[in-house]
Amino acid sequence: MKFRYHFQKVVDLKSNEKTQAEWMLSSAIGKLQTEEEHLMQLINDRNSLMDIIQSSAESCASASSLQELQRYAFHLDECISRKSSDVKHAQVNVQRNQTFLNGKVIDEKVWLGARDKAKIRFQQEMLLREQNDLDEMATVRFAAKAGRAN
Repeated sequence: MKFRYHFQKVVDLKSNEKTQAEWMLSSAIGKLQTEEEHLMQLINDRNSLMDIIQSSAESCASASSLQELQRYAFHLDECISRKSSDVKHAQVNVQRNQTFLNGKVIDEKVWLGARDKAKIRFQQEMLLREQNDLDEMATVRFAAKAGRAN
C-alpha cells in the first residue's frame, strides 16, 4: 500500500504560490536596482555639471551660458528628487513582496508539516498492520503445533 496524501493538491498550490511570490520579490528587487542605478547616474551627471559650472565661472564664461547651465542643474535636481521618490516606492514594494513571500513560506511549511505528520501516521499504521499480520501468523502456527501435539 502506497502513501497518498488527500490534500496533496493544496500542498502543490501552496508551493506554487510560494514560487510565484519568489518571482514577484525578484522582480521588485530588479526594479529597485534599476531605479537606484538611474538615481546614481543622475547624481553623477549633476556632480559633473557642477564641475563644469565651476570651471566655466573661473574661465569667465558669459552670464547667459552660466544661467543655462544653472537651469540644467535645477532640472537635474528635480529629476533626482523624482527618482529618489521612485527609489523609495521601489523599496516599499520590495518590503511588501518580502512580507508576502514570508507568509507564503510559512503557509507551505504548515502544509508540508501536516503532510509529513500524515505520512508518519500512515507508516506507523502500516508497521502496526505488519506486526498484527506477523502475530496472526505466529498464532496460527502455534495453534497448529498445539493441535498436532494433542
